[in-house]
Amino acid sequence: MSETESPDERDDATFSMFSDAETGPVDAGYQVLARKYRPRTFDDLIGQEAMVRTLKNAFATDRIAHAFMLTGVRGVGKTTTARLLARALNYRSESVDAPSIKLDPPGEHCEAIMAGRHPDVLELDAASRTGVADMRDLLDGARYAPVSARYKVYVIDEVHMLSTAAFNALLKTLEEPPAHVKFIFATTEIRKVPVTVLSRCQRFDLKRLDPAALAAHLGRVATREGAKVSEEGLALISRAAEGSVRDGLSILDQAIVQTTDGEEVSGAAVRDMLGLGDRGRLLDVFDMAVKGEAKAALAEADEQVQAGADPLVILKDLMDIAAEVAAAQVAGEDYTPTAPKDWIDRTRAIAQRLSAAQAARLWQMLLSGYRDAQAAPDTATAMRMVLLRVAASAGLPSPEEAARMIAEARTGGGSGSPGAPSGGAGPSSFAEIVERLVARREIILQGEVETYIRPGDVAFGQLRCALEPDAPEGLLRKLALFLEKDTGVIWQVDQVETAEETMRARRARILAEKIDEASRHPTVAAALEALPGARVVDVRQAGPVDPEQGQSNVVDMKRRRA
Repeated sequence: MSETESPDERDDATFSMFSDAETGPVDAGYQVLARKYRPRTFDDLIGQEAMVRTLKNAFATDRIAHAFMLTGVRGVGKTTTARLLARALNYRSESVDAPSIKLDPPGEHCEAIMAGRHPDVLELDAASRTGVADMRDLLDGARYAPVSARYKVYVIDEVHMLSTAAFNALLKTLEEPPAHVKFIFATTEIRKVPVTVLSRCQRFDLKRLDPAALAAHLGRVATREGAKVSEEGLALISRAAEGSVRDGLSILDQAIVQTTDGEEVSGAAVRDMLGLGDRGRLLDVFDMAVKGEAKAALAEADEQVQAGADPLVILKDLMDIAAEVAAAQVAGEDYTPTAPKDWIDRTRAIAQRLSAAQAARLWQMLLSGYRDAQAAPDTATAMRMVLLRVAASAGLPSPEEAARMIAEARTGGGSGSPGAPSGGAGPSSFAEIVERLVARREIILQGEVETYIRPGDVAFGQLRCALEPDAPEGLLRKLALFLEKDTGVIWQVDQVETAEETMRARRARILAEKIDEASRHPTVAAALEALPGARVVDVRQAGPVDPEQGQSNVVDMKRRRA
């Protein structure tokens, strides 16, 4: 982007650069927007200013890397940037004969490179040519000088798909490349690229485009196409594109044909096309659920599903609202997202009614429910159950209030005796949960919990734990029902990874350690030696240490019968 150009001037210049020349002559048929408005110069790249600045300085100081790694999500411009970079490396015009990011006017090699038919710029799709033989064939040509361009450029897309052997074959050339060779790699899975390859490349992380910037760009494209799309419609499209310019243009292409008489494409039309719920009505659903109005929340959500909204998308939007509520709590008066004023005001109002911990709990409940709904046979039913769970949580004390109740119960300030579990005082550890099972004489459930559950975190109304592979079916549900009955609140029991042992395994390990230690005591060792077949079976604490009696541990020994 030129620092001297105004935004409007740059927009006009940008659109004048967009062309379908990369694919040759214009076809008589329609060309999709994602191809028609593909960037033709570095100035056309939106949101990648840091990368452009780095390349500009590298070219100006003649510090050009021999290999580049372009990474980012789909549709952010990796392949397009790779072709632009290949053009920049080989740029030659009547007045310039050096690498340059200024590609206007187009150089003598530009059209052929963008069309993918230049003999010195070789493009390889690693997803279809992953083997070591393909890589060796490609690298064999690296020894020879370019035919007409300055550099021989190898562009390898989806490079993470290469086999280990192919990466190894590439590594040697990357380590000591010929002066006339440049590599440009593109990938969506940077973590799958060996670090030995990454360390030899100059890496550029192409950014997702900010929703506001993407909506503005899509508005300019729509105007250029003679179409009218409402601001709400553009905002919905940019949100659905998730930062991908290509996805945004593809959705815009679909949105433009929602009307054929030149009328404005409304937000409602875009929502219907994408299967989205009404944002304002989703705020109603969220507000009702947070207030505990389960019946009203279900009715509103069901109406949106009947109107064509996807239950999973509704849950995802509710998660977005929960995140916005949390952001509004942190930002306070500085909370000014790109949204209509009534959305902002309502989000702020909800944020003021909740504590930060309650907002975090809502996010966790919705996230867990979304995951459950993805695996559920009926997503609409799963969505309803998630809303019921959120509405039920409205009756729970806030985590701060729960902590106060627990503290009072421990110090005797709450109801009931200090040492006994009582309904309403929340257990704050797995051991306290087991104590409740013992106090209520739930012997079978207690045994199963101690044998098959590996504890994780415990908070008021929430237990995270892991199950042994042979655990009885429905064990976590039985435990949740017990806790709900015993404490008077709904409990959420989630499975997570944990390194903890089951209580029974822990007791067995501790006993084994005590027996081993006791068996090595001189007196016990002498007794075991004097009684063939005897073994230590238990070690018990006998009470306070008596100085005259020595050790307070009592060792139980048994002698095997011959």
